Parts: sequence; C-alpha cells; structure tokens
Amino acid sequence: MDGKVLVLNENYEPLNVCGWRRAVGLLYLGKAVMVERDSQQLHSPSVIMAMPSVIRIAYQIKRPLPRVKLSRESLMARDQHRCQYCGKKSKHLTVDHVIPRERGGTHSWENLVACCPKCNNRKRNRTPQEAGMSLIRRPQQPRFLPYLNFATMRQALQNEVWRDYLEPFAPHLIAE
Repeated sequence: MDGKVLVLNENYEPLNVCGWRRAVGLLYLGKAVMVERDSQQLHSPSVIMAMPSVIRIAYQIKRPLPRVKLSRESLMARDQHRCQYCGKKSKHLTVDHVIPRERGGTHSWENLVACCPKCNNRKRNRTPQEAGMSLIRRPQQPRFLPYLNFATMRQALQNEVWRDYLEPFAPHLIAE
C-alpha cells in the first residue's frame, strides 16, 4: 500500500485509508497522532520526518454505521475473484443471478455470484440444479466492516503492519 496511510478513530477503530500527504497534514495540524511509522522518510528544507503508515485521529469521530453496498467491486471481493461454480480465479468474471431474474430471482447479495464466462454460458438461463452445477459457497451479504468498504478492507489486510489494527474488526476475513 505504497503512499497509503490507515486512519484510525480515537478508539482505534478503522475509519479509512488516505494518502500520505493528507496524513502528514493531519499530523502537522495536531488533528492526528502517528501510531506506526514506515521505513521511508519525508524531507523538507527544515524537517526530516518518518513517513506515517498508521495514524489515529485525536478526537472521536461519530458516524452512523454504513451498510455494505452491493456493487460489482464488493461482490468480486466477497467471492475473492473466483468463479463460484468452478473455482477458477480470474479478473475477467461476470455476475450471475443464481435464480434467473426471469424466474423471480432478485438482484441481491443472496442471489448474485461471481462467475467465469464459460460457466455462465453453460448455466445460461437456468438454475444451478437444472444445469447440473453446484455453488462452491452459498451467496450471502458480507458482514459489516466499519467504515472501510469491503474491497478496501480485503486489500488493506495484505499490509502486515495494518493487519493488527484491522483484524479485530474483520476476523472472518483473516480466516478465509
């Protein structure tokens, strides 16, 4: 996550990910405190400063808890960019309605899965049972992740330094 900084609320709850310029501005204004440093340094004519990796806002930010929005990006993140019929991992996946919309299937978390074009063509406008196919995992709405969108959270968990701050809020993602 080069140039990215994890922003925590006063109580260490993840709020978002921002660029290092924004993070340095918050630190300079006293609105945030550096929690973790990067190995790189920032140089100015008068100051040398460690590059922030994790900062904590100096005051509690109260926000309503958002819901995980249904989008192609978050659907692919939920399914880990794998076809839910054959398990093939790819960046070129389609979105499949498990129960076709013509047959009363809804456009919802519980009825949408990532699907490779080959399996999508094989299934066509049928249910998985009619096509002789089975789902690897039953589709469901992902659990809420405080403030970070689902795809950002998955990507952020790859950063070892951030992992300790994110794991308490997404233990189910660590286990997958």
